[in-house]
Amino acid sequence: MESDARSVKDIGPQGLRKRILQTGRSWLTPFPGDEVQVHYSGRVEGGAYLDSSRDRGAPFWFKLGQCEVIKGWDEGVATMKKGERAILIIPPDLGYGESGLPPLISPNSTLIYDIELLSWKNIRDLTGDGGILKKIMKEGEGWANPKDGDEVLGNSNRSISEQLVKYEAMLENGTQVSKCDEGMEFLLGDDFLCPAICKAVKTMRRGEKAELSVKFSLSPNFAWYGFKQIGNEGDITPNSSLIIYLELVSWKSVVDIMGDKKVLKKIMKAGEGFDRPNEGSMVKVAYIGRLEDGIVFERKGSREEPLDLVCFEEQIDEGLDRAIMTMRKGEEALITVRADGQEVPGMVSANSLLYYEVELIDFIKEPPFWKMDNHEKLEACEKKKYDGNMLFKAGKFWRASKKYEKAEKYLEFDHSFTNEEKVQANALRICCNLNNAACKLKLGEYLEASKQCTRVLKLDPSNIKALYRRSQSYLRLSELEKAEADIRRALTIVPSNRNVKLVYKELQLKQKEYIRHQTEIFSTMLSRMG
Repeated sequence: MESDARSVKDIGPQGLRKRILQTGRSWLTPFPGDEVQVHYSGRVEGGAYLDSSRDRGAPFWFKLGQCEVIKGWDEGVATMKKGERAILIIPPDLGYGESGLPPLISPNSTLIYDIELLSWKNIRDLTGDGGILKKIMKEGEGWANPKDGDEVLGNSNRSISEQLVKYEAMLENGTQVSKCDEGMEFLLGDDFLCPAICKAVKTMRRGEKAELSVKFSLSPNFAWYGFKQIGNEGDITPNSSLIIYLELVSWKSVVDIMGDKKVLKKIMKAGEGFDRPNEGSMVKVAYIGRLEDGIVFERKGSREEPLDLVCFEEQIDEGLDRAIMTMRKGEEALITVRADGQEVPGMVSANSLLYYEVELIDFIKEPPFWKMDNHEKLEACEKKKYDGNMLFKAGKFWRASKKYEKAEKYLEFDHSFTNEEKVQANALRICCNLNNAACKLKLGEYLEASKQCTRVLKLDPSNIKALYRRSQSYLRLSELEKAEADIRRALTIVPSNRNVKLVYKELQLKQKEYIRHQTEIFSTMLSRMG
């Protein structure tokens, strides 16, 4: 008896106690809302025998934390692991309280239950408002989930199918609302016909099966996650649900290469390893370019005789070039590029979509800078700087910026440089950073532009161009005090600099505008107080 007493543990502050008879088989415990399956038997302490699921030969199901059972069960079962069996000693406040449940349970009775947690089905509130509840019927594989933009292949139907997306949705009374027997693909993040499916799929793993309960509401403020057209509204009652059976068979990752959806890459076949080409890499590719109607407008290379390219040397379309630099050896992908005004008479019209079926057969990266001697590093830096200058003059600021960044990489480690080489390297660094700052200003990346200028000023504290361009960056970021400090410093060094004087005038206008705005806010506050 002493041994039993020592093994009893308190659960919570209200007097619930638990004694484990059989330990569980994992570390997981159910969450509130999960459907749990238990065997149990119960009795009143010092009194009547109540009930037993074992005697009935069928386990008991209930939703945890939903007030379907007494509080002592909800709190006690929430601490149990799968396969665990325990005695719960439940005080009156977590049982039937002062009222009891006559004639078996008298007022203020302590209850003793022998409970075994057999299993549970995960139920999640995906929207936080009860609009979509997801019950996992079969666990998926791996750890990855689809994300916005990915192309989903799956079933939403009771039967297993190897088609793309199928779904079946019905009301609680069994009335079928919508069904699709033919294969369907959709992109997550698009306005798909049923938002509940999109939201649920993003929480699922490959091979997972789930049942969705999508709530109706007559309230106009309630978010509706079901199908846009639901059929006969007479079948819908307040607080009823739409039931959708869903299986995630597979999905294909879609990568937004430039962050503006102008170049999208859908991986059709995964490549090898983790390495990818970079700027200057020699790549062997084969690709076919198609128009939206499927007509081939370009065909380059084959697996037997691939096309040789140097990445980022403007040998192919820029979007396609950048997408290839995200691929792995052996990867096959469908790359969608918006033409953006580029026209090929009779073939490609402005703003049309181009589809490239690309295979990256092999690639060789540029020799790493740490394999170069000092002379080769300085020479490579000079060449990349020149390439960046040509791109800047052509208005290709993003590509120019990348050239300047690559140029500076060659000088990252200069511990072996002679004094003369260090002087030359610092001059190149200053030039690359200043030019890169000019690119960042053109691209609207003002914080990055200010950082480039700061790096110059560490090497040359009196550099007028760095002070000028950093003051421009600060102005765009509304960092007026910092901008003024740089301008005053520049005018102290070169009082007659025309560009600095112009940016000073711009600063003064912004300062006046700021003071006027603050005055208006203060006046509004005073009027409300009055």
